[in-house]
Amino acid sequence: MNLEKVIFGFFILLAATLNFGFFVGEVDNPAHHDVYELFAALVVSLIATVLKLGDRTQIGAVHLATSLVADLQLIAAAMVWGYAVHVAGTGLTAAAMTNVVSLSGGALLANLVSVVILIAETIMQRR
Repeated sequence: MNLEKVIFGFFILLAATLNFGFFVGEVDNPAHHDVYELFAALVVSLIATVLKLGDRTQIGAVHLATSLVADLQLIAAAMVWGYAVHVAGTGLTAAAMTNVVSLSGGALLANLVSVVILIAETIMQRR
């Protein structure tokens, strides 16, 4: 068993599951979406991106692209959350929460593509 591949797969799956955990719930209800879960999803997604930097294959490039998309979406979600709470002064309204969750949904889709690629790559490998 290759420890590097285990760690790589672990962070890809953890990024997807944390993002899914944040995404689930009523879209406009801030009580259903925890800021710390969004933060954890972002941090794990960034770690997964760093792990994908060394692969120079075509599949590695697609892995990196999906990870960068997820990072961008989660960073934008965190910025919308921060703007609504700290800059706009309106607090986390239903409209702001909908924007945050929608951006998180885009990141979730990118993470799911990455998981599918990981599974396909694993199935295609021969011993």
